Amino acid sequence: MMYSKDDYQIHDKRNMVQLDKVESLLRKSYWANERDIETIKISIENSVCFSLFHDENQVGFGRVVTDFASVAYVADVIVDPKHRGKGLGKWLVETMINDPRWKNKFQFLVTDDAHALYEKFGFSGSHKLMSTKI
Repeated sequence: MMYSKDDYQIHDKRNMVQLDKVESLLRKSYWANERDIETIKISIENSVCFSLFHDENQVGFGRVVTDFASVAYVADVIVDPKHRGKGLGKWLVETMINDPRWKNKFQFLVTDDAHALYEKFGFSGSHKLMSTKI
């Protein structure tokens, strides 16, 4: 699927992921800054990926690991610092968690930050583990 907003698009087609851009984004994160390229590649191959583009450049990323039956783990949500402050992270998360493939499934994530963002979408829980109601 493809979603558009202003000059941005979100695609959920794995073949559109720009691996070099995702690696660069994750290198700037606290949770994946030491993740090697092979691990990043395997994680992409085994997830439903959501790529945020400005023009034809990937500026954001997130992925969902799911069994499509009962659970969906939201992971690696990140937006390039140059594109933050425009509501793009909120739009990316909203797009990911409202996907009909797991909309009414148990969704969870692990994070040390952005709790206020995730709470807007019904996530709650302890400092790191947050989940939504089924």
